[in-house]
Amino acid sequence: MSSLARVLAAGSKTPQRVTLYRHLHVSEQPIVMVPIILAGETNAPLAVMVGSDPGRPEVIVTRQPRERAERLRFAERLAGHLLYPIASMAATTQRVDTRRLELSVRAIQAPQVWVPNSAGIDYVRLLGRMTRFRSSEGPWAVAPSVRQLGIWLTWLAEQAEFADSCVLVPATRALSAVWATGQSDVEDGNLAAVMAWLAPPPGMAIIDAARRAEDPAVCPPAGPATDPTFDRLFLQPTLRDLASAAAEPARRQVLNRLTGMLVEQMRPTWDLVWQAIDLLRAEPPAARVARRWERQRDRFTAFHHYVTNGGYPQAKRDNAVRGAQRLAEMEQRLASFDAERAYDDPLVLADYRLAGEAFSGEVVASDPHRRVRGAQRFVTRPLVTVTTTDPVRLDVGQQVHDPSRNGQRALITRLDETADGWIVELELQDKMGRGRVPEPGSVPVVGDDVVYTAPADTFVRRGRAWPARENIPWTHGGPPPEPVPVPEDAVEDWS
Repeated sequence: MSSLARVLAAGSKTPQRVTLYRHLHVSEQPIVMVPIILAGETNAPLAVMVGSDPGRPEVIVTRQPRERAERLRFAERLAGHLLYPIASMAATTQRVDTRRLELSVRAIQAPQVWVPNSAGIDYVRLLGRMTRFRSSEGPWAVAPSVRQLGIWLTWLAEQAEFADSCVLVPATRALSAVWATGQSDVEDGNLAAVMAWLAPPPGMAIIDAARRAEDPAVCPPAGPATDPTFDRLFLQPTLRDLASAAAEPARRQVLNRLTGMLVEQMRPTWDLVWQAIDLLRAEPPAARVARRWERQRDRFTAFHHYVTNGGYPQAKRDNAVRGAQRLAEMEQRLASFDAERAYDDPLVLADYRLAGEAFSGEVVASDPHRRVRGAQRFVTRPLVTVTTTDPVRLDVGQQVHDPSRNGQRALITRLDETADGWIVELELQDKMGRGRVPEPGSVPVVGDDVVYTAPADTFVRRGRAWPARENIPWTHGGPPPEPVPVPEDAVEDWS
């Protein structure tokens, strides 16, 4: 369906929807960050435009981005604009009842940082790595806020690796999740080009607007990289003048000129990010967006508690157990997120129907009172027969789920192919109440239109415990084997 939407968009020169709903939570207090780095450097922060007010952005500029001290001063100033809203959100909490009948605390809000594109996530990750190991003591001491900034930036970048996370959001990815343009994936990485398709200037055709958006003189690149022509003609001469200025008045004058030039480069992107946020906020959210946001606030609350209680910075690299845990969590959350999107959105479900992993049909037979012998007693197991014209690529004995009944499990007991489609017999497994007779509405009746899908919105967690650090083999980063002492008389004489 997404490929078809791209083809239709390219042919009609009009963006096409790939989802009916927005599956991303849009915060009421988003933080927008538009960064710029020095070309040719791995991570030399040049400037950033940051803030929560579209009309009053804060601009932070580095005088000499190649100098380490200047980079750390830049990070200290940035920390002043990011750590305060994070602390404010963590301080406002609510008590929630958990399944264990214990009271736990959850932050009412969690930070949501927006960057123009996916390269902004790499910028956040590298800046966090540069600052989270800095010490506030010794000859190279920095402000404690620099270390805290690095820890939080690393957490944001790590959360962005999960499909269902929404604390560090690239605007281009959020827009492409709802609309398909007639461009390539590389062109969709340019925020100005994507917004030219979705919200072109009045009176301008989409193709003309997209062509105009690719002109760096009209729409500067959406960070963190700058235009090479701008670097050669304006940025490098200004940085040289700033380095050679001896007197403070001359240095301040050049710095003001540099700031003005960089604001001109960042301001168009800043406005586009806020325009994208407004565009997404106007879309109706899917049903499970609020539940995913609650889980995200729980993770934010737990990590803030860890940091405030003296938690260490994240390691440079994961050990074997931590890497396996992260990989398993990423797979589980991705599978859960894909299933939730399919349950909430008919357009997403259509992809599964075309692939044969889901089917829609009509109930032609139903036995709601059927009971079979279980392990210890008779249990209710209704039989439902469905006819469908969708391609079914499922097997007998495979479990499927009914999104309209909160993911009710059903077991395929029979599959018959006909000239018009398929006949599928299903045995319902759960969510019918605790009585001998199923609750009203829990079992489909003859004539009902139903949808069953293979993906489940809940995943089975690992049953076995992960090995302890001391039990990891040394080949996977664990403790090395203990040296075995060798007696002197056992040493062979090679002379």
